[in-house]
Amino acid sequence: MSKFTYEFLKSLPKAELHCHLDGSVRVETILELAKKHNVELPKTNHDELQSYLEVGDDCEDLLDYLKAFSVTNSVLQTTDALARAAFELSEDAAEENIRVLEIRFSPLLHTEKGLTLSEIVEAVIDGKSKAEEQYNIRVGLILCGIRSMSPELSMDLAEVAINYKNKGVVAYDLAGPEENHPAKDHKEAFFKIINNNINTTVHAGEAYGPESIHQAIHYTRANRIGHGTRLREDPELLHFVNDHRIPLEMCVNCNVQTKTVTSLEDHPIKEYLDQGIRVTINTDNRLISKTTLTNEYKTVCDTFKLTNKELKKIILNGFKSVFLPYIECKKVYEAAEKELAELGL
Repeated sequence: MSKFTYEFLKSLPKAELHCHLDGSVRVETILELAKKHNVELPKTNHDELQSYLEVGDDCEDLLDYLKAFSVTNSVLQTTDALARAAFELSEDAAEENIRVLEIRFSPLLHTEKGLTLSEIVEAVIDGKSKAEEQYNIRVGLILCGIRSMSPELSMDLAEVAINYKNKGVVAYDLAGPEENHPAKDHKEAFFKIINNNINTTVHAGEAYGPESIHQAIHYTRANRIGHGTRLREDPELLHFVNDHRIPLEMCVNCNVQTKTVTSLEDHPIKEYLDQGIRVTINTDNRLISKTTLTNEYKTVCDTFKLTNKELKKIILNGFKSVFLPYIECKKVYEAAEKELAELGL
């Protein structure tokens, strides 16, 4: 065990860069929305539904992990549901002293009842904006293309991201199964995004090897990498990522659950930290992975016996890597640095 208690870690200012809206819905909210909109659920008891949705030790891989999303997305098909989910996720984050939260979601997954991509984005903006008014938190939105969907849909989504630039959307992402769905298939959408001066982040090096990270960087110009767990398999690429200060959005417990790594001890986050790579700690999916950001920090601190200096470094890496204009990023970074010092770090 480390010297850092859960309560102490919770009290620290934090930034979260990798958190999926549809993987972080409260169970009671899913039940209420299902009742309101006549959606059939596999379980109607709170504890049973929670157990059904939370990943267990018997999870086989990433594809198995992703099965629960069909349930969560089934209730996120209306504007009121999307706004509520965004507000509550932001509220949950603020409660554990997350000062900057970036919520990612794919509007492509919320059109089953006829909502347009713009209506979906506006609903999430509405929810997160209400949370920003009530809590000490800034929330940016990241729109996700889906690897297994057509590149044409990615282009449609890129247009939406451009339309909502500076209105809540801070970046464009590519998510979904990596194997047999290369990032380069979607490079035209990223070309449009990049040429409109919008940030990019790409899920890579989670369920597939370092060549996935290579494509994310060199074909889609990723400013950050989602996961990047398997980067260590290519030392030359690792040095490139390090030299160019490309942040890794690491999700430790999720990586164990999806069998990306064999155990917590086998996770490369400390190895990367020791080499100077800009690692950050994130939840990925609060509900599915049954976690919080504080819990993720506790896991890393306990497993790798982090020092005060190492903990502070990772926290500030998060603030340094947020998708905010530099001047604003500098302000939140300095405010966090000051608060950490006051709290003993």
